[in-house]
Order: sequence, then structure tokens, then C-alpha cells
Amino acid sequence: MRRALVVYESMFGNTEAVARAVAEGLAVRMQTEVVPVQQAPAGVGNDVDLLVVAAPTHAFGLSRAATRRSAVEQGAHPTCGVELGIREWLDGLPRPSTPRLAAAVDTRIRKRGIPGSAARGAARRLRRLGYDVAEPTSFWVKGTPGPLQLDELRRARAWGVELALHPPGRAAVGA
Repeated sequence: MRRALVVYESMFGNTEAVARAVAEGLAVRMQTEVVPVQQAPAGVGNDVDLLVVAAPTHAFGLSRAATRRSAVEQGAHPTCGVELGIREWLDGLPRPSTPRLAAAVDTRIRKRGIPGSAARGAARRLRRLGYDVAEPTSFWVKGTPGPLQLDELRRARAWGVELALHPPGRAAVGA
């Protein structure tokens, strides 16, 4: 059976909820493991067919230690601490030895004039590492602390199912 690894960073719990919902969807076709970024392996093993990263959008992109500290000042109870986020984890990740599939999702506020997406930044980093990356996807929160907008967890599960059934890129050939 194919295997997926879902690595997430979450400050208010919304991104963790999305990551777990995506994993539920992936589990229809793949053995799936979900881990917070501080427990993620330093490298993705050859037994992992699909890597999914989930991150909150901070200051128009992937979080940094300073934006994570700011979130704590705003009442966040981070499940991943403040020193290590998806940005730092990806920056330390080695290139895969064989073509691999990846996807990136984020949580962010849907508000006119507010640009930026952590998923797009994560997808760029994954591509530079040599991954075949699905189109980055955002899931919407009502405000900085959340909650998620209505039906976003259902949409995240459905997105995971679709990803498991129709993986992206050239590495999917023969999968």
C-alpha cells in the first residue's frame, strides 16, 4: 500500500484540524501518518510516496519564529512550539533520492486585499527540492484565531481523497 506523510504546523489548532482532515481523505487509498513539524523526520524516507505539508499563513507567507511568537502573544497555544515551523523544516530537508510527490496546504483569512499564502511558499520550496507538487490549496479561517469557515474540514477531507485518487506529476506514473 502506498504511504503518505502529513507534516503540519499549527498555532491556534485550525491548521492541525485541516491536516488531520486531509489525512482522513488520503487514508481511503494510502497508509497515512500525521505528525507535528517538531516530530517530523529530518528526511523523508523512500517508503513515503506522498509528502503533504500544512502551515498557517503569517504575514503573507510561511511563518517565522517572530510571527509565531506574535501569535502566542495573541493567545495561540502552538502545538509545534515557536522555534521550528514548516519553513525551517523544509529548509533543512534533503532532496529525495527518487522523484516524489508532494502537496502543500495552508490556512488563511479570505479577505479582499489580503494577499499571501503559506502553501504557495511551501510548494516553491518543495519544487526546488525536486518534488512533483500539486497545486497549492488554501483552507479558510474566519479570523486570526479561527475558527475555520463552515465546511472547510469537509472540503479538506474531499481534497485528500482527490489527491489520493489522482496524485500530481510525473512521479505518479505507475503509482
